[in-house]
Formats: sequence, structure tokens, C-alpha cells
Amino acid sequence: MSASSATLLRRLAGPLAGLLAGLALTSAALALPACLEAQRKVDEANALRFQARQEAQLGNHDRVCDTLDEVGDRYDDARDAFEQCGEGVVAIDLRSELRGLRIAKKINRCD
Repeated sequence: MSASSATLLRRLAGPLAGLLAGLALTSAALALPACLEAQRKVDEANALRFQARQEAQLGNHDRVCDTLDEVGDRYDDARDAFEQCGEGVVAIDLRSELRGLRIAKKINRCD
């Protein structure tokens, strides 16, 4: 795993932090069970992204790819839950996160 791959993973995590801050301010959206589930999935994706960065630093290519696949699954689940609870704007933001994740997977030769 190259240093540029680890840097890209760190750079892609930044926009998600802004998304999460916006979600914290949207108390009405978080009151719905589907939105709570979506937030949980986003939190899981953040934890997995951190794990992927750690694996990248250790040079464990196979584990990085597996972890990035899990991140994508969590984002897909979160996007669906946000759409279900009426927060389509957040779902659109997650689509952009998924695009960034695809780029990270391509750089890490995961596909």
C-alpha cells in the first residue's frame, strides 16, 4: 500500500465529517427510526474507513479491499435509510461518498 493511497483515504474522510455535523443539526430527521438507522450505518462506515487507513499503513492490501467493500455496503444501507425517512439530500451526499470510495478502491486495485 502506497503512502498516496493512505493519503487519499484520509482526504475522502473529510467531506463525511461535514455531513455528520449537518446531521447532528437536523433533529427532526433524527427523530425517525429510519434516520437513526442511517446515522448508525454512517458511523459504522466511518469506523471502517479508519480501519482501512490502518490496514493501508500496515500494507495489508487484501484487508484494505475487504474493508472498503464493507464501507460501501454501509453507505448503501445508509443511503437507502435516508431516502426512506425523507432525507434525500443526505442520500445524494452519500452517493458522492460512494463515488469517492470507488476511486479509493481503484487506486488500491481492489476491483
